[in-house]
Amino acid sequence: MTSPRAWWRNCALESDDEMRAIDAMEDRLGALSDKTVRVRELISSLELCHHKADRWIDNIIHAIGAGDTHRGLGTRPADAQHPAEAVWTQVVAALTAWCAGSPSALIDSTIEGQPASLLLARLGDRTPLKEWQVQRVIEKVRSVIGWPQSIDDPSARYTWLLLGGEAHEAGYRSACPQRYQEHESFWQTTARTMIHDTDAGDAAELSLALAIDMLWPCHRSFIGNLEIVLCAIGGDVHPRRPFAACGRNIAAVANLDRTERVSRTLRVFRGEKPSRDGVDGQLLDVLGAPSPVKEWLAASLDKTMRLQIHPPQSVKAASALIGPDWIRVRS
Repeated sequence: MTSPRAWWRNCALESDDEMRAIDAMEDRLGALSDKTVRVRELISSLELCHHKADRWIDNIIHAIGAGDTHRGLGTRPADAQHPAEAVWTQVVAALTAWCAGSPSALIDSTIEGQPASLLLARLGDRTPLKEWQVQRVIEKVRSVIGWPQSIDDPSARYTWLLLGGEAHEAGYRSACPQRYQEHESFWQTTARTMIHDTDAGDAAELSLALAIDMLWPCHRSFIGNLEIVLCAIGGDVHPRRPFAACGRNIAAVANLDRTERVSRTLRVFRGEKPSRDGVDGQLLDVLGAPSPVKEWLAASLDKTMRLQIHPPQSVKAASALIGPDWIRVRS
């Protein structure tokens, strides 16, 4: 196995022939300018499961055409808010009200234009276990969105239920975290509650604890994933749609038609003949005239998108979220 260059950290664990050919394109360029490095870093931060992935791709293509970028993490104005962020706070507010004892039917807020009561009804009758599990959902969402307290506030820190912390793909807990030991039986039940869905079309199981750990608000399918989690807490572990996480069922939530069109366009930009399915002429105009640097960046973006949509077996295995064996053994 050949380890990939750091550029490929968001899509591969090992190199293939095409990646090595793209790396050779980079080597022929010699020393990269700071501007080129900034654009390549933007490609390395792309996640097609992100709710703003389509805009992210447009930003990258504009950066390739312009030869530089000022986009990326931390560049948004402090007072700017994406509409999705309002949904995240609505979710936290509704779940908090439910935990405080408000009946689902009396919570009159809306989430993505729908009554929150419909989503909360998935929880069924209130029990101490359900309240504990919903509180973990609240903590996970709060730890990411920075509301109502800053994400830098120690009290906003989320304690992973089953993931090992830093190395999400490799590390699973084998014992109850110190934080949850007062309710270890709740933690055990949450870890051993299995959601029965599919992964890339194949029958799969997913621990409810892992689903809560992987409940990222920034994911394209956040509300769909939240519904699956709340249904599982309420006792329904056979969702209508599969749980989609980073690297898990990404093809089910990514804008495949548009992504594949962009991919074809990038290949045409590099000299391939147009396919019968067509390309995006406006993107070709944005890219401008080809150059060795632009062709390397275009090839890098194209390969990154294709690897995320159709991940290699090693990445699929790392993203399977199957959990440790002990969670399937009833004590």
